[in-house]
Amino acid sequence: MTNKDIRQGTKSIWAGESDYLAFGATQVPVVHSVSFGYEDMDEWYEVAIGNKEGHIYGRNTNPTVEAFEQKVRILEGAEHATSFSTGMAAISNTLSTFLFPGDRIVSIKDSYGGTNKIFTEFLPKQNVDVSLCDTGDHEAIEAEVAKGCDVLYLETPTNPTVKITDIERMAKAGKEAGAIVIVDNTFATPINQNPLELGVDLVIHSATKFLGGHADALGGVLVGPKELVEKVYHFREINGATLDPMAAYLLLRGMKTLKLRVERQNENAQKVAEFLETVDVVDAVYYPGLPTHPNHDIAAKQMKGFGGMLSFNVKGGVDTLRHLLPKLQYANRAANLGAVETIVGPTRTTSHVECTPEERAAMGIPEGLIRYSTGIEDVEDLIEDLDQAFKALPKELFQNA
Repeated sequence: MTNKDIRQGTKSIWAGESDYLAFGATQVPVVHSVSFGYEDMDEWYEVAIGNKEGHIYGRNTNPTVEAFEQKVRILEGAEHATSFSTGMAAISNTLSTFLFPGDRIVSIKDSYGGTNKIFTEFLPKQNVDVSLCDTGDHEAIEAEVAKGCDVLYLETPTNPTVKITDIERMAKAGKEAGAIVIVDNTFATPINQNPLELGVDLVIHSATKFLGGHADALGGVLVGPKELVEKVYHFREINGATLDPMAAYLLLRGMKTLKLRVERQNENAQKVAEFLETVDVVDAVYYPGLPTHPNHDIAAKQMKGFGGMLSFNVKGGVDTLRHLLPKLQYANRAANLGAVETIVGPTRTTSHVECTPEERAAMGIPEGLIRYSTGIEDVEDLIEDLDQAFKALPKELFQNA
C-alpha cells in the first residue's frame, strides 16, 4: 500500500518509521550523537552538500528528528518537512525566511499572542508592512490581500477564541496576489484538517500540543512543497532552532495515539461546550462544533472534527475565574494545551500573557475568557467537575452583575 492508501490512524502509528529502525528494533531509536562520521571523504562531501542521503551534524539533521518529520509530512500529505525546537521557532523562522524589508504580510487580529507579537512588535521594526484583519471577515482579508501581499498567514481555529477562517477561499485570494499562504494547523491537527488539500502552501504545527499530546516535549514542524520548505530549513540550520532528538522521540511516541486522542477530544469538547451553554454564569461559549458559532458552517465544510479546544467567558470576569478555576479537580491550571489531561487557564496568563489588557481587548479577548483544552477523561466526570465548581461560586460575585 502507498501512503495515500492507508488511513490517518494507521499513518499515525506506522508512517515514516521503517527507514529509521535499527538492530531489529520495532521503535525508532534516540540518536544522541552530535556528529556523524565518514571514512570516505568523497561520500562525506556528497552528504554535506546534499547530493546524498545522510547526516553530518546534529544542528542540521538527525535520524530521530527526521523520522518525526516524515510522520507529520505523511499525515499532512506534504512533499517535505522540517522541524524546530518549538512552535514559535517554526513560526518565526518561516516568516523570517520569506519576509524582507518592504514586503507586506496580511493576517488576522486574534492569532496566538506570541504570533501577534511578531506582527505588532518585531516585523514593523524590520520595515515589513503588516495588515491585521478581523478574523472571519473574509471580504476585508481579500481586499487587503488584493492591495499587495507577499505572505498571507492564517490560524484556524484561532487560539483562544476558536474563530474560523475559510481556508480554501483565502488560499485562492492569496494565490491570485502571488502570496505564500501559510496556515497554523495546531488546534485542528492533521486528523481534523488538512490545509494543503485546500490550496495552502505551507502548514505549521506547534508539535508541543496535540501532536505530542503528553505535555512532555517542545517542538515545531513545517510541511509543504520541497522548494519552500528547504528555504526555511536553510534558515533554521544556520540560525540553530534545532529540535532535540529526545524531544523528537517523545513526539513520535505521542503521535502513535494521535487519532485516538483527537477523536476522543473532539467528542469531549462538544459535550463540554454544550453543557457550558446551559450555565447561567457563562455568558459566551466559543466552539466551532456549536450551531451557535458564527462560522460553524465553514468549520463543518473544511474540518473532519471540531477539535478539543474551546473557550468561554464568565460573568464577573477575573473575580469569577479566580474562584472558579482552583475548584476544578480534573484540570491542570497551566499554560499549555492539547494534552491527554484537561488543561484550563485564563487567556491573560496563557495564550496572550505577552499582551496588555488593552491589546487583548483590541483582539476581542475579554479578561474573563477561559481557555479549556479538553482531555481524554470520561466526559461525564469533566462535566460534573465543572458543575460542582460553578455551584461553589460565592453568590456575592454576581449581586451587581
